[in-house]
Amino acid sequence: MADQISTANAWPANSTASDLIPPGRKRLGWALLIAATLALLAMIVMQILYKTEVDTVGFYTWRPVVYAYVLWGVALGAWQVLTRGEDGQRALFLLPALLFTIAMVIFPTLFGFYIALTDWNLSSFSGRKFNGLDNFWQMLTDPYYRNALFNMALYVLAVLVEYVIAFGLALLLNAQIRARKFFRVVFLLPLMLSPVAVSWMVGKSLMEYRFGPASTLARHLGWDNPAFFSDPIVARISIMVLDAWTFIPFMMIMLLAGLQAMSREVIEAARVDGATTWQTFWQVTFPLMLPVSLTAVILRIIFKLKLADIIITVTSGGPGGATDSVSSFIYREYRDRSNVGYGTMLAMVYLIIIVVFVTWLLKIASRFVRNVN
Repeated sequence: MADQISTANAWPANSTASDLIPPGRKRLGWALLIAATLALLAMIVMQILYKTEVDTVGFYTWRPVVYAYVLWGVALGAWQVLTRGEDGQRALFLLPALLFTIAMVIFPTLFGFYIALTDWNLSSFSGRKFNGLDNFWQMLTDPYYRNALFNMALYVLAVLVEYVIAFGLALLLNAQIRARKFFRVVFLLPLMLSPVAVSWMVGKSLMEYRFGPASTLARHLGWDNPAFFSDPIVARISIMVLDAWTFIPFMMIMLLAGLQAMSREVIEAARVDGATTWQTFWQVTFPLMLPVSLTAVILRIIFKLKLADIIITVTSGGPGGATDSVSSFIYREYRDRSNVGYGTMLAMVYLIIIVVFVTWLLKIASRFVRNVN
């Protein structure tokens, strides 16, 4: 008993379980991890050199690299247990998620950058060939890609108009009006439909040039040639209207939830102080709704950056690429031209643009909320 007490007292107060692991066991763990890491890197480098035709030593498929990655994952788990003891055993529960993320997100992204540096056209008999930055230089001089980027800027700016409409609808549905529950369901109907269904029902049917009800009504109102998708400007506006009609309910329901969560006492206090309806909205309701508003707008912008299905279904990017978004243009580059290498380069550059833009947008939104509050 006395020996146990003395042993417990000999344990330093600031020591951890990993400090009690023998140094030889730690060295073994590090040796396994380093050896597995070097083997995996060697396999990847060798395979890249072989696929780019720089070296003749390699494998026909990437399957050996997958095997090396699995062994690296096993070595990583062993390293955790050998060097950290019980803490390493608990960390093993996170290891599958880490390995899955690397395998399904990081590695495909890196492989996409490799594909972007190749000349790979599925309609060509020559197969895939490494061409360096040729796809990038071609992208810089591609007028259709620049036009798609310009269209995306217009589509993103249209989110501000959608926000105003959604906020107005949220205020209306939050007021004490008759059949309020009925109107809430009706306004949510477009969100329940897929964009492809909206494209066929509205874009291909209601707005059809010859027999569509919208075109017929436009003729009765004096529009001689109601072609919604023939003129570039009208076609862009029509695409914006279709997309807005589909996703305005998304912002509306978020803003309505924010309005209903708002304290009624604050509104009543503003009215008691003599504030008008406009003053109550602009000085009380709108500032309190700012975090919800920014969340709704940022999420809507993220969805807008992926806009493709409506454009592909209704106009296929026409007329002359006037309505193309970046996503629809990349899709047509794959489908119509079978140009995998160039299309992947466009996608990788667009991914970088989205990451930088959304990161900047989040910083600006956070700073704006702090200044207002």
